[in-house]
Amino acid sequence: MIKITEKTIDVQKVIETASNLGAGAVNAFIGTVRNKAKDKNVVWLEYEAYEAMAVAEIRKIIDEAAHKWNLLGWAVSHRIGTLKPGEVAVVVAVSTAHRKESFEACQYIMDNVKAKTPIWKKEVFDDGEEWVDARPISNTKN
Repeated sequence: MIKITEKTIDVQKVIETASNLGAGAVNAFIGTVRNKAKDKNVVWLEYEAYEAMAVAEIRKIIDEAAHKWNLLGWAVSHRIGTLKPGEVAVVVAVSTAHRKESFEACQYIMDNVKAKTPIWKKEVFDDGEEWVDARPISNTKN
């Protein structure tokens, strides 16, 4: 499942979709909107996406991860639109036979979604707003 949505993400559904009876590990990353950034109060975030291209890029990232690790299941859901502090912005879930691969694959997928996918984030503060650049990928398995 790859889902770009304006609706609240059903975290449990993402985890269930990624789960597999043959897995010894299911790992989920849940990205939430924080209330502070750059020592400023975050009022809300705005996410925009080029949806068709975002889905295609996430699919490529999943395929890369599946080539590096034996993924038994996976799911990615990302919000777009306006999100307030505390809301879930993104969920990545994977299942693998073992714990280590599950952690590594989940981090790889999330890092690459953030760095490569055409989804853009604007932080709105009490005193202004700013588009946020994607962070470079670090500490991922090559």
